[in-house]
Amino acid sequence: MRRAGLGEGVPPGNYGNYGYANSGYSACEEENERLTESLRSKVTAIKSLSIEIGHEVKIKKLLAEMDSQFDSTTGFLGLYSI
Repeated sequence: MRRAGLGEGVPPGNYGNYGYANSGYSACEEENERLTESLRSKVTAIKSLSIEIGHEVKIKKLLAEMDSQFDSTTGFLGLYSI
């Protein structure tokens, strides 16, 4: 999480009244970047998984519709084979 006001508009190494040393701020910033990248990769994985689930649902609906049509065709043909 980025903290507003930390280092904005202040030359590097001079944090004014904030009391954050360069190393502490950069460590915080590095941790934020690492967590952001981790979150980005998880969101990407969830997105691709949801797309795959959507494709699977479409295929299952088509198969169920085909099954229903085959059943009705079998019943229809059974009437004329008597």
